[in-house]
Amino acid sequence: MVLSNKEKLVAVIANGISVFSLLQERDELPKNTTMYDFVLKVIPEDLKSELSVELIDEVFQYVTSAHSS
Repeated sequence: MVLSNKEKLVAVIANGISVFSLLQERDELPKNTTMYDFVLKVIPEDLKSELSVELIDEVFQYVTSAHSS
């Protein structure tokens, strides 16, 4: 099975959120780095055209709720 660009994007966003959280816990992020800034830096150029703040928010909400249950 080949992943669609949207599926790839969701995977990269979820991974970016996880790495951001780990670095934040360890206090290893530059000052004033937001989750959005961090995620934007890890998205491959070929997927950026399909990226939206709404998608980042949706993935974040899902990841957060999945870990809290």
